Amino acid sequence: MRFDLPHPALPDADWADCFEITVPRAITAGDAARRAFSRMPAWAGALMAVRDALMRPFGLKGADEATRHSGKTVGFFPVLEESESELVAGFDDRHLDFRLFVHAVPVGAAGTRVRVATLVRRNNRLGRIYLAVISPFHKLIVAAVTSRIS
Repeated sequence: MRFDLPHPALPDADWADCFEITVPRAITAGDAARRAFSRMPAWAGALMAVRDALMRPFGLKGADEATRHSGKTVGFFPVLEESESELVAGFDDRHLDFRLFVHAVPVGAAGTRVRVATLVRRNNRLGRIYLAVISPFHKLIVAAVTSRIS
């Protein structure tokens, strides 16, 4: 699904993607995000472990560092803002800044349309190369976890 930039969650983002699902009940953005990201599929966790091992020598944050955030998290992503209809999580790193944006809108009698978007600002050449390499895997993971919201 197309996602328009700029977006307030990361105004100077230069890359975005978005997945959408409609669920047959009322759900908040936070509840949708927790359903999607609280338990990653085993294969996605394995991919993240490989990513962390390969990127650590470059000084990039891994999942374990992201979870050291003292506040609320969704999966291993620090929550930056949350309301009934929107949740923004993410962090800034040397190579790129990233935000996970979850938007929940009531539809029909008792359903909710949930959009899960990733916003990225690539900070340097490493960020551009990194995103080009991980994009296919990222899309598989986000599509899989979005389907878990239902």
